[in-house]
Amino acid sequence: MAEFKPVLLTLPSLTPSLALEILPRGLTLHRIIVQADGRTHDIVIGPERPEDHVTQKYTNTIVGRYSNRIPAGTHILERNGIRSEFTAVANENPRVSLHGGPTGFDAVPWTLLTPENPATLFTEAEIKHLSSPNVTHAIFRLVSPDGDQGYPGKLVVEALIALVAPGAQERKYRTPADVPQVVGPEYDLGSIVLTYRAKLDEEGKKVVTPVNLTQHWGFNLEGSLRDGPLPTVKEHDLTIKSDRVAELGPDALFTGNFLLAKDNPSHAHDTKKIGYLFPEKSYDDYYLLQNPGVDQFPSRVPLSSFSPKLNLIKDVLQPANDDRGSPTRGNRPAPVVELSSDKSGIKLVFDTNQRGVMFYANGLAKPEFGARKKIHGGSGISGHGDSYGPGTAAFLEFHEPLAAFLDPKNKDGADGLLTSDELYHNYVRCDVRFKEVAA
Repeated sequence: MAEFKPVLLTLPSLTPSLALEILPRGLTLHRIIVQADGRTHDIVIGPERPEDHVTQKYTNTIVGRYSNRIPAGTHILERNGIRSEFTAVANENPRVSLHGGPTGFDAVPWTLLTPENPATLFTEAEIKHLSSPNVTHAIFRLVSPDGDQGYPGKLVVEALIALVAPGAQERKYRTPADVPQVVGPEYDLGSIVLTYRAKLDEEGKKVVTPVNLTQHWGFNLEGSLRDGPLPTVKEHDLTIKSDRVAELGPDALFTGNFLLAKDNPSHAHDTKKIGYLFPEKSYDDYYLLQNPGVDQFPSRVPLSSFSPKLNLIKDVLQPANDDRGSPTRGNRPAPVVELSSDKSGIKLVFDTNQRGVMFYANGLAKPEFGARKKIHGGSGISGHGDSYGPGTAAFLEFHEPLAAFLDPKNKDGADGLLTSDELYHNYVRCDVRFKEVAA
């Protein structure tokens, strides 16, 4: 079926250091292939067969219209004087609507756009910028009808997935003196950029709807080493630039309060091993980021400013900047999350315009269900008993605060709502790096 036929993206260069396989169903990043030091790595977990994503849900897919958990039931929405009614449909349990409801954006096919069926939510200047020799890309579209899973308003969503080649200066090795936190020489392999756009299409009718998209991708930077059982991610180093973690109540619903990370040491991810102070119930937590990108790259843009010359992706699609001491790295925000493995030498560095990140350590996974990729030492057969277990992945899901529209303090601000007068703009960039591993 076409929805399970991978769309392949490779770097526009002679060095095949980074590649993506994208499934139109659920906008799924089926494989992220990294070539480094003579090895081939697939750095995301998941099934071998694309079709197995149907039962192995939320594995490297997009989720939406609204990521994470919302109390099931009817809610009154208001933003900038526009009102709608929203009925969140239960699916995780009778009290909770998870990741957009029973049939969310992860479970439907997206349309790959072509010159004959072009993007409408990216401007003329942005499309021109995508023709840069440093960039290869694909754009997908989904139309979510009014009332879909209880959400008001017909929503048009377009998603840009791009690979950016490292700049010429980035191919050279850097010494520990250049990058003090790195033990050995390090170089860039390229970057992955995800950009989500959305607009309500109600032909002049004023509507407001919840929109909060994210990629539910799960990383294991050591899974392809194939020198024993699949390692957990507990020896991975994780940095999250955050001093607050969301307090969760019954059914893992957000209470509206944030806890200080300094008072909860397991949540102070200051380049610590994931396994250090690992919680008994694993990690499934939302962190509010200390992120300058929120103001520099706003997540909502007035439609009145959406002109052919507008270019919100120009800076995000630049080759990686060598000036890592700069607070903004040129015109890009400073990194907010880093994930690395001393064993494989691979490091992922993220920046975004979203206010927070959900970190999930695959605590609910059961090896007897689903399938594990052959490159990760699995049989690739669903239900064979050798799938992924707890702690085998670091899911890093960048999005706005949980169920923010329920908190009156967020009114007309960071409320997770979109009106028919606005364009939703969400990006996350992942720079892929490699450092030599000691023999």
